[in-house]
Amino acid sequence: MDRELNEDELQQLYAWIDKISLSRPKRHITRDFSDGVMAAEVVKYFFPKLVDLHNYTATNSTQQKLSNWNLLNRKVFSKLNFHVPEDTVKRIVLSTAGVIEPVLSALREKIDKKLEHTTDDLEYYDTGAQEKPHTEIRQTEEIRVAQMAGETIKDEKSRIKKGKPQHTAQFYPDMDPTLRLLLHEKEQDVMALQETVEILQMKVNRLEHLVHLKDMRIEDLMRHLETYKARK
Repeated sequence: MDRELNEDELQQLYAWIDKISLSRPKRHITRDFSDGVMAAEVVKYFFPKLVDLHNYTATNSTQQKLSNWNLLNRKVFSKLNFHVPEDTVKRIVLSTAGVIEPVLSALREKIDKKLEHTTDDLEYYDTGAQEKPHTEIRQTEEIRVAQMAGETIKDEKSRIKKGKPQHTAQFYPDMDPTLRLLLHEKEQDVMALQETVEILQMKVNRLEHLVHLKDMRIEDLMRHLETYKARK
């Protein structure tokens, strides 16, 4: 973990990080990862249920940074068979140049190894909502109920298209209780389906990353084969 990465390894690492959606713009990797928050986000990107980001506070406080990294070691990295030594954590927190890159590279290897063993394992994903009817059917039903309640189809389609269901019933205090309950149920269904789409997108991202790893492995083997042929 303390070894210095060569130029090719650094470029591969930076390209890998750039593909991950993080909460803050990536400007200076040494400072960006000093508080541990973005390291937590990296793991969460691949294993959503493994990390609770509410436990990690973005901060400039050295003490809070240490706390974030210690929590990562105990709660998250341990499940990946990974650990960042205390002296390394202290250097990361102090934004010491050249320290975070080997750590992220080692973390990447652990993530890749875990992914290879969990390709078909849905342990980190909750797909129960997938058993619900298709989104289009749910949205059609919601539009019909909303129309009965007095909301125009045009407004309802616009609301669904934006992907942010609002509790329409609250705008109609005199609505029939039965219609209010039905409308509320449809809105909950739409929200559940949106969460399912997000979960599936995460799974797609994970599988795409695995394909990329396989491609890199094939290229590596092809290079070795060409080298072997050249020597014969």
